[in-house]
Order: sequence, then C-alpha cells, then structure tokens
Amino acid sequence: MTEPAELDYATLIRKLTLPADFVAPVELRHENVVAQALTRKHLVDDVRGINASIELICRTRGGSWPEGPVTEEFNFVDLVWHELEFRDQTSFTYAVYETGVTYIGCAYFYPVGRSRPLSRELLVHDVDVSWRVTPSAYERGLYDTLYRALQGWSVVDFRFRAPLFSNTRLP
Repeated sequence: MTEPAELDYATLIRKLTLPADFVAPVELRHENVVAQALTRKHLVDDVRGINASIELICRTRGGSWPEGPVTEEFNFVDLVWHELEFRDQTSFTYAVYETGVTYIGCAYFYPVGRSRPLSRELLVHDVDVSWRVTPSAYERGLYDTLYRALQGWSVVDFRFRAPLFSNTRLP
C-alpha cells in the first residue's frame, strides 16, 4: 500500500468565507481615515500614489509588485479587475484617503494564498489583510493608523474570525 501524496498547499488559494447575507461596505471610516471601494475613478490618485511609493510598498507589503513605475493604461486594467472582484465578493480593495480628501494608499482583503503561497500554518486564517501608504502618509503615522483601522474593519464590518495581517511591521 502506498502513502497518499502530501497536499501541496502552495498551489491553492483559500476562498473567502462570508455570511450568505453579506454585502461589502463601499466605505469604511476610522478616525481621520476613509476607505472607498477601489474603482476606475481612483485611477489618477492610485497611479500617483504607487509611483511615489514603490520602495516603501516593497518594504512594508512585500512581494514582487510593483516592479517599477506603473502607467495609467496598465493600472486601469488592474482597477477594473479589482472592481469585478469586489462585485463578485472574491476580494475587496479600497482606496484610502485622509479626511476623505488626501489620497494615502490602498487596503486589501484577499483570500489566503493569493498574495503569498498557502501553507498548512496559514489555514487558520480566513483573510489576508495588507495595505500600503504613500511616503508622506507614512511619515505622518498613517501606516499605523490604517493598520488599527483594518484590525477593526476586518472583524466588525467583514466579520472575519482570524485575519492575517501580512504586512511587515517597521520600526
């Protein structure tokens, strides 16, 4: 009799489990931070924010994105993709503003295994939460403010039980 093959979790993505009646909020608020469901209307702010933040994104969020500056044409496709995921409730991405006016970055609620390989250890989590902010927002302490906001939003507004906050904590 042969042993069953070890399951290769790294090839899998865990689907988000949401209540049947769940409708994702299109806006979230915490202190002076407002998150809006990311759409094409955020294109100019998002491109400017990404291109000003490439090094900081790589340090705080990890991964291989972005590899360099993005164009509006490239990012437009990405924003449409995020809109579709939001509509289908397969992931949720938000443009984040300070006091609703100044763009400071994005927040992501992704299925576990999407942005980093799934493992047996990560199966305890039901969502992978990450975020990015611009350098000026980081200097003003908004990286930590957004982290605190995401801690509340993930369990109160989204009703996740075991979120994984996958960003790197910086000094």
